[in-house]
Amino acid sequence: MNHYKHILLAVDFFEQCEIVINRATDLANRYQAKLSVIHVVDSLPITDAGYGADIPFNLDLTAELMASAKKRLAELAKKLAITEDRQWLEMGSPKTEIIRVATENQVDLIVIGSHGRHGLALLLGSTANGVLHYAPCDVLAVRLQDN
Repeated sequence: MNHYKHILLAVDFFEQCEIVINRATDLANRYQAKLSVIHVVDSLPITDAGYGADIPFNLDLTAELMASAKKRLAELAKKLAITEDRQWLEMGSPKTEIIRVATENQVDLIVIGSHGRHGLALLLGSTANGVLHYAPCDVLAVRLQDN
């Protein structure tokens, strides 16, 4: 079995993202792999408590979401000692952007959180499910508990 050389951590900044972060850093340490991080702001402009309560509601909500996400991503990257060239903040479809960045950067493992979805939520699909089925590399979907 080959060891992982480049791990991409996909974060969403929700309350359980620490579990996913810890799993990715543990694997990077075990395999002495390069760790990168990506966060994708969904192209639908929806306010999200994951970015904190400091987002004022105004006409340029997308710019505010991106600025808040950039700040959160930079803080996380600093904590994990991830250099700027291995940090991605994208806007669009999370599944599409995670797969694109993984492909363009020869990532061999994507670590992403996944909620156990059933019924209509499963039918509609999730980011983790989309990444799992279309990624060019291995994907570790870390099980998160639904609240």
